[in-house]
Amino acid sequence: MTKLQKLPIGIQTFDDIRNDGYLYVDKTKYLIDLIDRGKVYFLSRPRRFGKSLTISTFDALFSGKKELFKGLAAEEFLERPDYRTYPVIKIDLSQVTTSEGLDGFRASLTRITKETAEDCCVEIPDKISPGDALRNLIRELYAKSGPLVVLIDEYDKPILDFLHEPRMAEEARAILRDFYTQIKSKDASIRFVFLTGISKFSKMGVFSAMNNLEDISMDKTYAAMLGYTEEELLENFSEHIDTAADGMKMSKEELIEKIRYYYDGFSFDGEVRLYNPFSTLRFLKNPEFNNYWFESGTPSFIARYMKDKKLTVEQFRGYEVSRDFAFAPGEIETATAASFLYQSGYLSLRPGVLDDFSLDYPNREVLTAMSSLLIGNIFGDNEDLNNARNRLRESLVNDNAPGVQSEFNKLLDKIPYDDYTKAAQSRAGYNGDAREWIYRSTLLSYIYGMGLDVEAELHNRKGRADMVVKFRGHIWVMELKMTKHYASATECATAALDQIKEKGYADAFDEAMLLGLAIDDNERQITAIEAEKKGSILND
Repeated sequence: MTKLQKLPIGIQTFDDIRNDGYLYVDKTKYLIDLIDRGKVYFLSRPRRFGKSLTISTFDALFSGKKELFKGLAAEEFLERPDYRTYPVIKIDLSQVTTSEGLDGFRASLTRITKETAEDCCVEIPDKISPGDALRNLIRELYAKSGPLVVLIDEYDKPILDFLHEPRMAEEARAILRDFYTQIKSKDASIRFVFLTGISKFSKMGVFSAMNNLEDISMDKTYAAMLGYTEEELLENFSEHIDTAADGMKMSKEELIEKIRYYYDGFSFDGEVRLYNPFSTLRFLKNPEFNNYWFESGTPSFIARYMKDKKLTVEQFRGYEVSRDFAFAPGEIETATAASFLYQSGYLSLRPGVLDDFSLDYPNREVLTAMSSLLIGNIFGDNEDLNNARNRLRESLVNDNAPGVQSEFNKLLDKIPYDDYTKAAQSRAGYNGDAREWIYRSTLLSYIYGMGLDVEAELHNRKGRADMVVKFRGHIWVMELKMTKHYASATECATAALDQIKEKGYADAFDEAMLLGLAIDDNERQITAIEAEKKGSILND
């Protein structure tokens, strides 16, 4: 059996990947194109998407490590007669400490800059501001070695750390603005600049002096610069996919479809779709479908942001936005929720129906994880959440309709309906009952957050079911209705069940549980259910 090439999980250093025989998907053609046609660039991408590896690859290119690029697109560039090396200033702001407040942040940024200066054999005076430290470093390094390269990774990390403290966020921005202004002021000394981050909101505030900065975050030319296209996945990982398919006892085509469902779907131009590189590598290393991206360290600011803004998950499904939205400048503290989640990588662009674009979650992994955050915020206690998950799964497996009703009602006891009403009413294209939408979207998020397979508004030729839930071979087709439209709760639940049968929502399944749910908005509970298994009535 052929030994599979090692997968570079969590390895962000280009030298290590190339020297130690790890599989590398060649992206160097994009880097060469940027070097050839411009000078100062900014790129925003989600966490764990290859930004640090890109910074490391630029470092190797400008440092003249030709042996690392043999067989890659950049090899020809390194053999050009006019090729030359440059000293590199590389600063990673993910290493900056913010836990000790602004003074600690300022001292930490100065320390990291001085450490970078030491690597460049430049001495920086003590008791100096971060901006002055960077200015001295650029000046001294240029005097010593000529034109240089500046690479900044995770430029926005300090602002994200202070996101929930507006005053401190603004002061942190002022410190960073002074820091980054030094790059512009020393433009004549610099050959190339590349900055990365999770968001691009702070670009206007932090980089107000850098009027030559080119933002390539949504440039179609570089849409596939980070992440894996499906063509790259099949070309580079074919043997790994074959091995995983054999181990999971499914065809290669079936496995690719499932990998696509879980980890594909990121798009930064509305057209090119990308697989999450971290999750894809983790899956191929140990073939099991999990939420690897979130398990690797979900930023706490996302959970807190959702809770503070009282967001639902479903309100951003198929959310229509204009081109102005996608390119709009602004600051992260004042951004709309949709814009914030898009800039942070949790929503992705799709071609629009009514507008230029729409937003949605990239794939099942992100949708499930965001739902878990929402449900975790509602339950508060992890033990309560785990117990609820186990009880719901047991009820589904045992065809226990009253048990499913009971678990749903325990959730409905906890949700802040009045807070979520605005979310429902603001949903793009929403034209129904806001309260009914809140119940349906919260139950959907609950089921997604429990790690179950659920499809919302599953279409057939006669209509669409509210929810189809699948777990361990059991299928539940559910329809929700509000009791206020009927004479009684029982009549309401019966109408919901009858709609499932009349519209044929379960026709595609050999066996299924059909569940009509009646929701009383006054009691904020499911007050009646009618359940039927194909061919046998379960309740009178």
